[in-house]
Amino acid sequence: MGGWTYILTNKPRGVLYVGVTSDLAARMTQHRSGTGSSFCRRYGLKRLVLAETHSEIAMAIAREKTLKAWKRDWKIELIEKANPGWDDLFDHLAHP
Repeated sequence: MGGWTYILTNKPRGVLYVGVTSDLAARMTQHRSGTGSSFCRRYGLKRLVLAETHSEIAMAIAREKTLKAWKRDWKIELIEKANPGWDDLFDHLAHP
């Protein structure tokens, strides 16, 4: 079973949240409805700015741990290389 690592924010260069899931669509529905993590709920983190797919969930979990250990500046650089406009990627992923 595959998995995803993802980063949410509330605005460009705002608060960042790194997560992992096997079902990105379901997890985003949780975040957007306020039933996801309390951290995301507290800071209004609903904008998906980075999503990486992995062939195995163990790989996704390892990547999440790596990203969480990164400095904030490194995470911002990663996001801006992949998504310079800080666009919400969920609509693009949900409706390819």
